[in-house]
Amino acid sequence: MRRDQAEDECAAPRHDGRRGFLKCAAGIAGVAAAGIGGPAAAAADRPVGGLRDGGLLPDKVPFHGDHQAGIVTPQQLFAGFVGFDVLAQDRDGLISLFQRLTRRSRVLAAGVKPQDEQVASEEPTPDSLSITLGVGASLFDDRFGLSGHKPRHLKAMPAFPDDRLEPARCHGDLSLQVCAQHPDAVVHVLRDLARETEGLLRPRWRADAFLNPSRPSGSPRTFVGFKDGIVNPDTGSAREMDRLLWVTPPCGEPDWALGGSYQVLRLIRFQIEKWDKVPLARQEKIFGRRKASGAPLDGTRESDVPRYREDPHGSKIPLNSHIRLANPRTEKTENSRFLRRSYNYDAGYDSKGQMDLGLVFCGYQQDPERQFATVQRRLRHEPLSEFITPIGGGYFFILPGVRDADDWFGSRLLQKT
Repeated sequence: MRRDQAEDECAAPRHDGRRGFLKCAAGIAGVAAAGIGGPAAAAADRPVGGLRDGGLLPDKVPFHGDHQAGIVTPQQLFAGFVGFDVLAQDRDGLISLFQRLTRRSRVLAAGVKPQDEQVASEEPTPDSLSITLGVGASLFDDRFGLSGHKPRHLKAMPAFPDDRLEPARCHGDLSLQVCAQHPDAVVHVLRDLARETEGLLRPRWRADAFLNPSRPSGSPRTFVGFKDGIVNPDTGSAREMDRLLWVTPPCGEPDWALGGSYQVLRLIRFQIEKWDKVPLARQEKIFGRRKASGAPLDGTRESDVPRYREDPHGSKIPLNSHIRLANPRTEKTENSRFLRRSYNYDAGYDSKGQMDLGLVFCGYQQDPERQFATVQRRLRHEPLSEFITPIGGGYFFILPGVRDADDWFGSRLLQKT
């Protein structure tokens, strides 16, 4: 399939339906028909404020800053991802939408509970809440006068060779990521924002997700049993973040986009029944890691660096293993690395009685073509692709941070254009 055909196949719908947001409440308060997953208790035994990715989660994640929270924030236990279509009729309506989202997000991030969750007899629980807002390529059409101000690399996510994308689970004018230490906190926030933005947004797809325990330690595991997110850029290095994550002046992006980042979301279903029949030794060769420890096949600990130069023919770590294709660890491929912040999903059983389990892949980067798409091309037809199927998601641009109490999401885009 040609790339332009793939983009057309999953193109966003026309914006001629102006139904109210709450008429689609099933897409927010519950699992949407085109959505994935529901809160799971699997991660509930992780302590609030526990160590994740080398950082201690505060009870309240700061809302203001040069960059939005929820990107380099240590990963919370639960997340909700929603793709929206904007129903605002004009530019003033879009400004009102962004200002309403900012106002409520600021209040909620400060620890004020949503109206439906307020119970006077109970002490509020710390949720380490973060709310992260992105924009899709479809927002930059003629509706709001933004067509000449789109970020350089923002486009509809193409279908890659191993994808089976479902249009109802792709793209959107906006991307909303809500992360917290409790699953109900995610739902309460989505309900709150639905009330605040009534008539201005329509949910397109939704995915509820969570982290599995690491068992016994180290990185968390996915439902194929292997540890995930072992290797990531150093979020504590400003130099590395400016090279791989944040939009900076040398990137040649519009001025309003400085401080933002590109988000790639991928809804990936596992063919779990098929995978469970694969012998352990073959599973480990497919990944290039030990299932129990997470160590590369030439190492003993998950933190060990694979020694590819000492294994040029792939006798220890196969040349077509997932970790070797995804990150060959060469000088040439260094700039294709990006920050992973993925979660698991469990959507029960499908109509054929098969378990609907998978991964909400979430990646942040400076340029999705240089980074995510380049890695994806290296992974084309990898052995793992026989057992996983990308079915949805999208490319989004995460807006720069809300700088202070007078600022709001997208202010630099909508005030200067």
